Amino acid sequence: MDKRILIVDDLHPVFKENAIALGFEVDDRPLISRAETLAVIKDYVGIAVRTKFRIDEELLDAAPNLKFVARAGAGLDNIDEAIAKAKNIQLINAPEGNNDAVGEHAIGLLLALMNNFRNADAEIRNGVWDRESNRGYELKGKTVGVIGYGFMGKKMARKLSGFEVNVIAYDKYQTGFTDQYVREVSMEEIVKHSDVISLHVPLTKETRQMVNEEYLYHFKKPIFLINTARGEIVDTKAVLDKIKGGRILGAGLDVLETEKFPLLGEQAWFDELKTSGKVILTPHVAGWTFDSYRKISEVLAQKLGEIKL
Repeated sequence: MDKRILIVDDLHPVFKENAIALGFEVDDRPLISRAETLAVIKDYVGIAVRTKFRIDEELLDAAPNLKFVARAGAGLDNIDEAIAKAKNIQLINAPEGNNDAVGEHAIGLLLALMNNFRNADAEIRNGVWDRESNRGYELKGKTVGVIGYGFMGKKMARKLSGFEVNVIAYDKYQTGFTDQYVREVSMEEIVKHSDVISLHVPLTKETRQMVNEEYLYHFKKPIFLINTARGEIVDTKAVLDKIKGGRILGAGLDVLETEKFPLLGEQAWFDELKTSGKVILTPHVAGWTFDSYRKISEVLAQKLGEIKL
């Protein structure tokens, strides 16, 4: 039990290799169930997980020897942080491992929306050649509002720098971050000047359903909305209403309030969402590339070497 780690999810082999090099004994069981995990977790000092199941009070109570949770990804919202803190369990994650992937994906969604790629492609495949209705917008000269300026927001701003746009950012929890890529502003300036909004905040009690009818009401110009953060941050019905009203020109959503089928298909707003020509959907893959798969595990293993047991 001394230095045993249980991997319960699909992590790149480099994490296991590096953990062994650090002196850990690693049980790599990506197919293990939650029930099986509950039965054996008492024998481990660490658990490594992606999104397989929630590391909640029940699991943490079953793990009296647990010293750390290694989350192979950016967010910690599938871990009960308060309980972990109360039990002195250290939490490590790897936003540095997939911030390039998220930034590129967000810009890809934005370019596809602004240039009607989805509609244009579908029309041509159906025998329609319509240039006028597929006329797009240029990014150059637009103002992009970045909400949240952590690892993901910073990378988004940096990747936008070649497009000759004005990037402004708001972050409630930090100040003084104006740099060559972004200008720090208030939320009032975000809603006044933005042509594009890109969300990069974690899911917390404060951010849950943050982008709702009231929030969107305050924007002075029609906007493009990009969400590669967490689906629960956005009220999907409010976004669809603003699209119908012309206040949102397009939405690129990599994450949704409810994800995976069949539950997604049962949502009252899903039929409208899937038929909207102003929405591009991807299945929570912004940070999940072939490249980030390895980089996340490398970052996680590096941080593993820095924790004190």
